[in-house]
Amino acid sequence: MSILTVGILFIVWSVFLLYSASVLFWLYEVVILARNQLVSSKELVYGNDNVQVRILTIGAEAVVQATVNSVPDSVEDIHVIAEKDIQIDGAAVHVVPNEFDCEATHKGRALEWARRHVPCSREFILYLDEDTIVQQFTGLPDADVIQITEMPLYTGSWLAYLSEAFRIGYQYEQRAFGRFKYPLYAWGGGIAIRTSLEDKITWDSKTITEDTNFIWRAAKETELDFRVLNLKFRNQAPPSIRGMLRQRRRWFAGTQHSSDLLPRRYRVFLSFRMVAWAFSPLIPVISLLLFLFPQYVPQAQFYQLGSLVEFAMLFVITAIGAMVYVRHERIPLLAIFLTPLLVVLNTAGALWGWVSPVETFAVTEKVAPTEAKVDPVTIERRNPYLDDGTLESHDGEERLISDGGVDE
Repeated sequence: MSILTVGILFIVWSVFLLYSASVLFWLYEVVILARNQLVSSKELVYGNDNVQVRILTIGAEAVVQATVNSVPDSVEDIHVIAEKDIQIDGAAVHVVPNEFDCEATHKGRALEWARRHVPCSREFILYLDEDTIVQQFTGLPDADVIQITEMPLYTGSWLAYLSEAFRIGYQYEQRAFGRFKYPLYAWGGGIAIRTSLEDKITWDSKTITEDTNFIWRAAKETELDFRVLNLKFRNQAPPSIRGMLRQRRRWFAGTQHSSDLLPRRYRVFLSFRMVAWAFSPLIPVISLLLFLFPQYVPQAQFYQLGSLVEFAMLFVITAIGAMVYVRHERIPLLAIFLTPLLVVLNTAGALWGWVSPVETFAVTEKVAPTEAKVDPVTIERRNPYLDDGTLESHDGEERLISDGGVDE
């Protein structure tokens, strides 16, 4: 057996075994662990009067105004934490002083300043990104951290938008995270944190993935109660492929950077998952190459059958994400047919983050004007399901888009 053949065997079987383990664990999460883990309407014990909303922004006035408008009227305590003075109706605007200094940087710095200087007498603080459109929010369960699910809107790049279907499908595993001592990550449409827990843990930690870093520190110091509330808040899909790659790179690098907070067994497990995530695009590529050149793998039929099953799982994950949309938007069904391309695009940023970790806060809307968050008017013009004024007038009580059209 030649050195070339041995090298090929090592690569293809390593990728196969790594990804097989990853797929099996994902199935275990979504089929077994996630069962009965979503918050039901009967578990909402805190009303909207027990919630303070905080929206963080650099200074995207029009985008933030649409977010504030979407918060239901029953939530009366709304604050915008900004880096520059902006005018927002219906919310108190706080500008983080230039002279404020702490260990946290960028978004974490703003979060920590707000924790210290914005009074809160409510049981929970609901954090929203500047582009989050609230829908069907009526209260929270009795938990320490509540992750609210998301369903991104099309903003200009169909490939980036359809790639989100694969991500949302994979992110279905979040429903199982309450079973773990350390939830594996925290990102989505919004996150609600018990005020007393925030004051105990603080945001004063140097990281570029603040939510995940916070819950890992919280889990380390407390018996963290983590729940998932399936409201599917609407936020912006990346407006470009480049923006999506930068976003994924930051998520991957930031999670990897904070992994020293985890116990050894979790660090090993997380590293395994992250490498499997970064290299998952190799599955369709290797499967195709071995179909064309089966002589390089002994017992090729077994490998081809196994890789075919794994390849099919990518379509299953995309289909789950597409079904999240299907009652409201039909276009994401196209994602199922484009799965191989979308998997490569969706995970290329993770591979980039593994090869070249980013160490600074590089969210697309804060990097360059060409990558800025698009304003509500632009989204309405681009999105086939939105009419003029829909985002500005949405009150958060109903779904933004339903049954293939805008809610009345």
